[in-house]
Amino acid sequence: MHKIRIGSGAGYGGDRLEPALELMEKGDLDYIIFECLAERTIAIAQEQRLKNPDKGYNGLLEYRMEKVLPLCVEKKIKVITNMGAANPEAAAKAIKRMAQDQGIKGLKIAAVLGDDISDKIDEYMDYNVLELDKSLKHLENKIISANAYVGTEGIIEALRNDADIIITGRVSDPALTLAPIMYEFGWNSEDYDLIGKGIMIGHLLECAGQITGGYYADPGYKDVPDAWNIGFPIAEISEDGEVVIAKVDGSGGIITTGTCKEQLIYEIHDPSAYVTPDGIADYTNVIMSQIDKDKVLIKGASGRAKPDTLKVSIGYKDCFIGEGEISYGGSGAYERAKLAGEIVKKRLEYTGVEIEELRIDYIGANSMYKDHISDNMLSDRSYCKEVRLRVSGRTKERKEAEKIANEVETLYTNGPAGGGGATKSVKEIVSIASIFIPREDINIQAVYEEV
Repeated sequence: MHKIRIGSGAGYGGDRLEPALELMEKGDLDYIIFECLAERTIAIAQEQRLKNPDKGYNGLLEYRMEKVLPLCVEKKIKVITNMGAANPEAAAKAIKRMAQDQGIKGLKIAAVLGDDISDKIDEYMDYNVLELDKSLKHLENKIISANAYVGTEGIIEALRNDADIIITGRVSDPALTLAPIMYEFGWNSEDYDLIGKGIMIGHLLECAGQITGGYYADPGYKDVPDAWNIGFPIAEISEDGEVVIAKVDGSGGIITTGTCKEQLIYEIHDPSAYVTPDGIADYTNVIMSQIDKDKVLIKGASGRAKPDTLKVSIGYKDCFIGEGEISYGGSGAYERAKLAGEIVKKRLEYTGVEIEELRIDYIGANSMYKDHISDNMLSDRSYCKEVRLRVSGRTKERKEAEKIANEVETLYTNGPAGGGGATKSVKEIVSIASIFIPREDINIQAVYEEV
């Protein structure tokens, strides 16, 4: 039976490079994917593109490709990634320049376009926003990006045209893996039981080190060997959709049915209906078997027809966050931190700072769970000998956010006693909203660069 091997080279935009290179060198791969795009990151990338039309792709693209390009050629491994972010075409041109500088020839680079609908967002102003229970019109002057989650079609087109490296924008995470599976095995896009299996495989790979023990590790309960050197996963896929998840021998981490189960349900609201642009996967009958050390056989996923609409992720300028922190240690640390928090709150009221939302946390005492749960975990806060006060506030204007941060810093000289390590920051916040548009509104195409 024909099989292919796909490795996961990144699970988020700033992920490590060394495990990906290890996969390419030792993993006997046919493909490697780099999943590097989150909803906020594409909005931030769009801001960068507005400032410089040659930017807007993942900031680590050149760093990764410097080492990936020679291995891509030497090992004949095809690379598929969403590092194109808001500007896949510029990313493809950047890779072409790098290949030329390295003296690499015979390489075809594809950029998949069509997910960016910013130029026609005005057509959807009466559409309801999922998160806000109001129409998109309410965000009209704040929008900086609008990208539809698209599926496999552009990647498959590029593979059919012999692309070696494929750069996308906002495709669904599983599509990076599903596309080469469909291409290699000739799966019909409407054979939804097979598509459901491919979606599951893509979901298992998309977070890289999570499935090899990274998000699983819990010392004394779920121990992970050599967690400092965790390896990234390989999927060995059969044409019937069965998959073995493995890693390179000698790399750190583990692959067990436990690590695979945790990744399978990661970010899944309904295991019977994981909705993607290519189909709706059903994980409720998945079976996992530990067939060897660091090898898990997974089968049993199914699927049903893809939705008529596509989700559009819209980035918009939302607010400013002013934040300050300061630490207190030794006897009475919690009491001094609490007094400091009260001082800041009263100072902000006294000086009339316009704040939409204020949060005061005592890191080490209540910042994770707030008081109701934290009181049951630690009834006597006097036992806390290290407490870090964090005050953060949401404002409409930057100058108001700055006042929040400054008030925390003034605790250095205005008490309580013993405060140290103060920091302050102000951030402009890009938030995300979602609408659903007809699938037929999206036009996907691939463009090419060759060296």
